[in-house]
Amino acid sequence: MRISDVLRIKGGRVVTIRPDSDVRQLVALLGEQRIGAVVVSVDGRSVDGIVSERDVVRALAERGAAVLDQPVTAIHTATVHVVVPDASVEELMRLMTDRRIRHVPVVVDGVLSGIVSIGDVVKNRIDELESERAALTSYISGSTR
Repeated sequence: MRISDVLRIKGGRVVTIRPDSDVRQLVALLGEQRIGAVVVSVDGRSVDGIVSERDVVRALAERGAAVLDQPVTAIHTATVHVVVPDASVEELMRLMTDRRIRHVPVVVDGVLSGIVSIGDVVKNRIDELESERAALTSYISGSTR
């Protein structure tokens, strides 16, 4: 299965935040959207960074509540690992495991076109296993008659 297949199911909507937004705005956005990470982007099309709830927690632990008034660029990851829609889900799982990341933006010709989370990958795998189980059950039921 390809990343494009995952995006076809979940959709290509990506929540972004401007680099000059503060961490307080980020926290509100994460809560409102019920998501774990957002792409930092000046125009909603470029990937200028990524920032997650884990980044917020670490920054709060290290710097205290004052971090809430700092720009998201003070806590974001500037070097972002991305994938293309033609990449396999297996490649994505390896990237997530090796780099210990939970969210990976999807880009086409340098333009943001989606984001895939570890939850999306797990859901995809569960769906695959359920389909295989159903096919095997059908095969076994059909062959014993």
